[in-house]
Amino acid sequence: MTTNDMDPIKLTLRGSPRETHGQIGLQHGRALRDQIRSQIGIYDTMFQHTSKLSWPEVRAVAKEFQPSLQELVPDIYTEMQGVADGADLDILDIVALNCRSEIALGKFSDGCTTLSWKKSDETRILSQNWDWTATVKKNLAMVSIEQAGKPTIYMVAEAGIVGKIGFNSAGVGTCLNAIRAKPMISSKLPIHVALRLCLESISVNDAVQTLESLGGVASAQHILVADSTKALGLELSPVGNIYLAEDASGLIPHSNHFIENSYVDEPLWLLGSPIRLARIKYLAQELISHGVHGDTITPALLREKIFSDTYNAPQAICCQEDESRHISTRSSSLFNIVMDLNSKNPSAEVVFGRVGSGEEGPVLKMPWV
Repeated sequence: MTTNDMDPIKLTLRGSPRETHGQIGLQHGRALRDQIRSQIGIYDTMFQHTSKLSWPEVRAVAKEFQPSLQELVPDIYTEMQGVADGADLDILDIVALNCRSEIALGKFSDGCTTLSWKKSDETRILSQNWDWTATVKKNLAMVSIEQAGKPTIYMVAEAGIVGKIGFNSAGVGTCLNAIRAKPMISSKLPIHVALRLCLESISVNDAVQTLESLGGVASAQHILVADSTKALGLELSPVGNIYLAEDASGLIPHSNHFIENSYVDEPLWLLGSPIRLARIKYLAQELISHGVHGDTITPALLREKIFSDTYNAPQAICCQEDESRHISTRSSSLFNIVMDLNSKNPSAEVVFGRVGSGEEGPVLKMPWV
């Protein structure tokens, strides 16, 4: 684990083939013990405010997910147990963190804006601003996971959570948009586990096949997944999925509402979501009209021209805190990631903070070694 005053934690996790997942979890729990405990405190406060659930009650809901995790993803469950052991916590604390998007039925205010852009027939750019309460920023880590027989994962993750936003050495990347919709079915995969499974895949098709073969996800969410030759917007729900293909310009933009999936009851919960979606489409088409394509689609350009955009603030692509909301549910853009997905040398640039604000951190590289 490495860090300094300016950089987030950088954590490399690896295990021997025989004990891979248990060792990876144990390393995670030991290295991020303080951050995991801080996350539990943050979500305890948030659950009480949004759902009137105390942490013991949250753990009771998490227990509903335990049998399906043990059955569907035993290796990942073993990793969660290792995280719990390393942090000296109960397994249900870690299950609760990894099911936090499902437990409160989406009663959070996390809004994110994502974009996939076809750079060439052999490369996709995958990017997003991740918006969430600023209280968790100190508990984010840049994590790499090395597993025998699987691609190496590079992701930005919350402490204690096993899957998030990032890419792997096979050139498969993931972004996430929260959706608020019913129902939630605890016998299916929590979305953060689904993200981890995507990041263990060797292609978009492999990721989709894995999720389908395991019975799908527990709550409505959108995963934008891409590899070097294909991108799909996975509008997922426990009662039916819709997959969005690239448009004629090679784009898949998304925000925090379903575009085509009508299987679930989804009242509009973030008024700025349709505005952000229209805005990112407009900004991308503006760049295309000015001749931006191929190698001119750079992380710096996307940060400057798209992800720093403050139109319709505070619910902008570059999200600002809304001071009218309770402190535990005020969202702002905590980091931006731009992934260059190619099968030979996938990489990413990450900037923590609100890009274009003048207060963001330096440009960080993944892989960082």
